Amino acid sequence: MKKFNYLQQIADAGVVAVLRGDSPEEVVAMSEQAIAGGVKVIEITLTVPFALEAITQLAKRYSSKDVIAANYALIGAGTILDPESARAAMLAGAEFIVAPCLNKATVQLCNRYRVPIMPGVMTIQEVQTALELGVDVMKLFPGNLYEPSIIPTIRGPLPQANLMPTGGVNLNNLKDWIKAGAFAVGIGSDLTKEAVKNKDFSLIAKKANEYRNAFLQAKKDLK
Repeated sequence: MKKFNYLQQIADAGVVAVLRGDSPEEVVAMSEQAIAGGVKVIEITLTVPFALEAITQLAKRYSSKDVIAANYALIGAGTILDPESARAAMLAGAEFIVAPCLNKATVQLCNRYRVPIMPGVMTIQEVQTALELGVDVMKLFPGNLYEPSIIPTIRGPLPQANLMPTGGVNLNNLKDWIKAGAFAVGIGSDLTKEAVKNKDFSLIAKKANEYRNAFLQAKKDLK
């Protein structure tokens, strides 16, 4: 059941912070600010040097076992290209795995350990293949190649597909993606670029809070 609890936490959070940086210390600081701002699902990409150190540090600090706790967060690993990287990330403390593309061996390994995996897909064929492999949520990537209408288009023939657009999602169009049926959305550079430019990571907390509120309002508007 742990796997499905994690998936439910991602769906409830609605926004996944996709964090990249020049060091583990930098992405840990970014993560702390995102969590403080209300975005409590954190994806640390393995393009970060010594990314596993950051994942371990965050996983120890923020326990997802008690979602009521103020310091709870769900920590995952992104840019996973192969099963070896996925297993290393799990052992470092990652509670979910995100990949830029669909790799059968990686999906099989994650299923073996009952860890949620969200592989990147672009085509109907990839979505169907992912479903056949037992994938619960697919990352629609790069999201900036599509309009939100792509989700109901895909879910016409494949209504069981859960899609998380990543790339190109912003505060202006988040509501459109949620209205279109997105499972959640991934937010990367738009969350951190201003903070990095101004060397003020507190701006990440402010932006994260704006994203969290935008998601809650979008869900409210659906009712």
